[in-house]
Amino acid sequence: MAFKVFGTQPTGQRLERITKSENYKYGSFQNLAETLMDFSPGVAFDTMKQRMNNIDKAPKKPIPTIKTDLQALNTDTPSVVWFGHSSYIVKVNGLTILVDPVFGNYASPIPGVVGSYAHTHKYGLADMPELIDVLLITHDHYDHLDYGTVSKLKGKVKNVVTGLGVGAHFEYWGFNPAIIHELDWWESIQLDNGLTFTAAPGRHFSGRSLKRNQSLWSGFALDTSTHKLYLGGDSGYGSHFAKIGERFGGFDLAILECGQYNINWHAIHMMPEETVQASLDLKSKVLLPVHWGKFTLSVHPWYESVTRALEAAPKLNATVVTPQIGEPLTLGNPHTNKIWWQY
Repeated sequence: MAFKVFGTQPTGQRLERITKSENYKYGSFQNLAETLMDFSPGVAFDTMKQRMNNIDKAPKKPIPTIKTDLQALNTDTPSVVWFGHSSYIVKVNGLTILVDPVFGNYASPIPGVVGSYAHTHKYGLADMPELIDVLLITHDHYDHLDYGTVSKLKGKVKNVVTGLGVGAHFEYWGFNPAIIHELDWWESIQLDNGLTFTAAPGRHFSGRSLKRNQSLWSGFALDTSTHKLYLGGDSGYGSHFAKIGERFGGFDLAILECGQYNINWHAIHMMPEETVQASLDLKSKVLLPVHWGKFTLSVHPWYESVTRALEAAPKLNATVVTPQIGEPLTLGNPHTNKIWWQY
């Protein structure tokens, strides 16, 4: 665990602040609701067998993508460009917010384990704008916080916004502590151009080593003064989504995980139909499903999650958008869904 990629545990003032959090009990952060996961050897073996037998676990051909000049992208209303899995950029008020960037080949500290789909690297570090005003990290799992990516972005990042404890990794990796902003659930910070970020509860876990839940997992409400976006992290379904919707009065867009689910870890990853329901609980006008399209972390076909979400949307009277990787989604502009994963 001495390798840099694993990060480090919070100490000193960071740990002191963590221990004062009402979400930290019995030596670790806790979910608001009981959250059980079955990662027993029998389940692990069965999952491995299902994954090996899944003929659609990854795309058979290169995924069609759109190349957008992110530096030139500038709109009056928020625009989002998704890079696959949970990595995307939000451009708003002339600022750039980069969320959970993973531009390496693996969602794992071990090369060769959990590799990305072939030809999903149309976007990389060289495509990022010269200045990242906010680097937002929802939690410290490897498919959301990639050491190789963030270490190379270090000179471009003006602010890091994340949950309690996650900042320890960034300081260990050489980031200036002054730019690292750690939030407990329901805490807010206002940054440039009136952007306000508020950390909100999720139902998940954290950890990059054997010791879990020493840092906080969160979704983030973003208030731009003209629009409200919900930038969700990994989460099982729960009553916290309705509470967030009530507190913020709804959102123009919710970006929520939709993929890598399994009945054995249902409490920490929503089923696609629950993702659609969660967007309604948040009182969001539009749902953008992410957490798919780049890595296979479960046993379902790689495209199944978005297909199920689209099937659920009309039944629940929800609006779901499915832009291609690299296709700008601008709030207020018409968007025509393409079933681009069928190619």
